[in-house]
Amino acid sequence: MLLRFRVSNHLSFREPRELSLVTSSLKDREEGLIACPPAPRGSVLPAAVVYGPNASGKTNLLHALIFMKQAVTESHIHAAPGGGVPRAAFLLDPASAAKPSRFEIDFVLDGVPYNYGFEASDEAFLSEWLYDFPNARARLLFERGGGDFRFGRSLQGRNRIVSELTKSNSLFLSVSAQMDHKQLTRVFEYFASIRDIPNLGSQADLFSVISHGEIITDKLIEFLKSIDRNVMNFRLQDAEIPEDEFRKVFGGLYDAVKGEVTPEIGKPFMRIFDRIESGKPVQVVQLGHKSRDGDPVYLDPGLESAGTLRLMAALGLVFRDLDRGSLFLIDELDASLHTHAAEAVLALFCSPETNPKGAQLIATTHDTNLLNSPLLRRDQIWFTEKDRDGATRLYPLTDIRTRKGDDIERAYLQGRYGAVPSDDLVADLG
Repeated sequence: MLLRFRVSNHLSFREPRELSLVTSSLKDREEGLIACPPAPRGSVLPAAVVYGPNASGKTNLLHALIFMKQAVTESHIHAAPGGGVPRAAFLLDPASAAKPSRFEIDFVLDGVPYNYGFEASDEAFLSEWLYDFPNARARLLFERGGGDFRFGRSLQGRNRIVSELTKSNSLFLSVSAQMDHKQLTRVFEYFASIRDIPNLGSQADLFSVISHGEIITDKLIEFLKSIDRNVMNFRLQDAEIPEDEFRKVFGGLYDAVKGEVTPEIGKPFMRIFDRIESGKPVQVVQLGHKSRDGDPVYLDPGLESAGTLRLMAALGLVFRDLDRGSLFLIDELDASLHTHAAEAVLALFCSPETNPKGAQLIATTHDTNLLNSPLLRRDQIWFTEKDRDGATRLYPLTDIRTRKGDDIERAYLQGRYGAVPSDDLVADLG
């Protein structure tokens, strides 16, 4: 379970900024809180939603978490000798290029809190560390500064051998998992379990639905039925898609997916592309909609709404991993979705009945209706805004004095919490 995440000198984050899913002392709704004895108040939040104007840094926050995950899970594979680290330092201050980017996370795994982090320049990982807290006291597992490594007594395994195989632009944790380090592989698996569900757009959603037939489950269909009474069931149909038609419509998506999309989504995309190029049929997911006589009429994905496609693409992954207690990142939760549908997604995480294993959600959104949702506590609401230097400021609603029962949406739209478009922009548009 995620407790806290901190980042500095990454994209629009210049100064250290922290997102916390630790429960505050507010006397808000307690139903749906995730029991976590090591946490300060014995529980953590199931979800956090981040608000702010366009280009204020909401997506960059998720990108920072994704960068950290990918550095852990992939640096041992992609770190070519002398290839450097593909970080993205804050660009609006020339001095930032010479400073390290820092990523740090506190999480609980198998009932034990951990603190892990690293610092990186363009050329190398400058430092890396991992501590656990088995008895509420910090215990060093390993620490790295440049090419020097220090190991705690409790870290068993071939630590020195792994350190000798760790290149300057790869992480020790990443290499340890590759070498089947028993203790550290569990920590590696925590990062691997983080699920990034980007807003890919309707074309990508369409092919995600086609290629993810194996994750279109009865749970997902029941969810769709709860927000659309016309949905009855689904079926998988073999369909042939001519390669020339595919290339005409989806052009450069192949190369984009191959290089940019996360493995959870990228692999099924590549699989569908390969089948189309070889002239083999693909399985198309068709929803059965209730007809006038009560029988289902099955529609191809291209005839479904953008919102339905996105729900199928995103929630197929959510339902697959909800029972694993994963951390989910969803950019633009409200994209193509009605408020009630977006709130229904939140409800999946904020109810112990649908979230028995303590999965967590971090989502960005512009849907202000959710601010007054009974599902959200005030400590689950976060804001981003840019300062005069173009750097992102991240802060929770709990930094501002509010009372239980306040009209949070109205106050936000009135600008009382900040994180709204500037008055100059509104005036210009008027």
